[in-house]
Amino acid sequence: MSRSTQTLVILLTLAVGAVVGALAAGGEAPGGDLEAQIKALNERVAGLEKEIATLKKNMPPGQAQEQAAAAELQKIQGLMRAGNIDQAKTDLKTFMGKYGNTNVGKQANRLVAELAVVGKDSPADWGITKWFQGESEFKLDGDGTKLVVFWETWCPHCQREVPKLQKIYNDNKDKGLQVVGVTKVNRSSTDEKVTDFIAAQEVSYPMAKENGELSRYFAVAGIPAAAVVKDGKVVWRGHPAQLTDAMLQGWL
Repeated sequence: MSRSTQTLVILLTLAVGAVVGALAAGGEAPGGDLEAQIKALNERVAGLEKEIATLKKNMPPGQAQEQAAAAELQKIQGLMRAGNIDQAKTDLKTFMGKYGNTNVGKQANRLVAELAVVGKDSPADWGITKWFQGESEFKLDGDGTKLVVFWETWCPHCQREVPKLQKIYNDNKDKGLQVVGVTKVNRSSTDEKVTDFIAAQEVSYPMAKENGELSRYFAVAGIPAAAVVKDGKVVWRGHPAQLTDAMLQGWL
């Protein structure tokens, strides 16, 4: 529904509500003469309905399809938040077949790439070239639940999200959760800036530098990004802010 249509619906709802509220209270509609108010309301309702019909009729080609695509994509994202990844993958495949050529569909291409990672084996080569801290605490292979976070010092969203993961690490490390922050140290970043950031934000979980292979393996097209590997299989891929405690406890 367009913004103009929404506005008309709101006006219609308010008009009806004013009269219904007055009747429910045993009083008169605003303005005094109830019969006249009802007549005026009926006329206004008819006018608004006509305007809504006109707006729908004159809706630009494709707008209705874009709105439908947006609604369907929200449902898929809801499945992901609920941890129902298999159903999300199935529904996304159907979605792309139906809405792939829409603007919303094109924006969903990143989601397609992310979900394609789920189910892959843990990478055989993590491409770690340097450990800033915690090398002995993070096991690159073997069983267990691993949260991998991709970030860079120059990324403002990373600067916000990476320190938040400290609480997740503190709350779940004794339950077996391993967390590692991974950076390529590119653009304006340097090893020194990474070290300074870790110290300033009091990040204690492992931090490493990679050669870019890990980012490609996990289809990282934007940062921050995160993935969860459980018992040698990728079980989740997305933005770290999308992680919930319920999701984590289900993997632990």
